[in-house]
Amino acid sequence: MDRVARYGKFVAKEGSGGQLADLLLAAADGLENEPGCELYLVSRQRDAPDTVWVTELWRSKADLDAALKQVTGSPEAAAALRLVESAGAVELDLLGGAGLPPSF
Repeated sequence: MDRVARYGKFVAKEGSGGQLADLLLAAADGLENEPGCELYLVSRQRDAPDTVWVTELWRSKADLDAALKQVTGSPEAAAALRLVESAGAVELDLLGGAGLPPSF
């Protein structure tokens, strides 16, 4: 299986960065027992508090797709999307590094 690594960038509507971050942190809690999710970090950009980054590592594209299918259309996802001014994601080719799960 090929792991999927990606960065997501969400720019919240003015003044909504904290609320968006809280919703994404709640989503992270929901992924604790998701076997395909190896990393899901939520961060706010220090010099732009309405910009929230998500760093993800998934066991496979199928695991990522299954997780996205579960949340698409959910009330939680809808609440988060109402706060978003713009969003984007960058998929990465994972090369290695410190802190990776042993099965890398």
